[in-house]
Amino acid sequence: MEPSQILEALLDLARDAGIEVRGVERGGLEAGESPPGSGVVLVKGDVWVMLSEVDPVTLQLEVLAGALRAHAADTIEGRYLPPAVRALLEEP
Repeated sequence: MEPSQILEALLDLARDAGIEVRGVERGGLEAGESPPGSGVVLVKGDVWVMLSEVDPVTLQLEVLAGALRAHAADTIEGRYLPPAVRALLEEP
């Protein structure tokens, strides 16, 4: 599978698990400021995954897979996932 296909599968899984995924754009930065990176945050008890447009897809995959492992294990377990997606989710 292509990384973009794996990302789409993880986004679908996150949506099913109730994890909010948002894109972070670089607009509005002052000169010399670095754009924010991808990461996981808790907002009033809800899990949000922020994916930065400046991060490579591989980093976005790692961040999203980590959030799913940590916060949606019950959604992942027992569900058929393509082997490439399952392998990424089973990485430590």
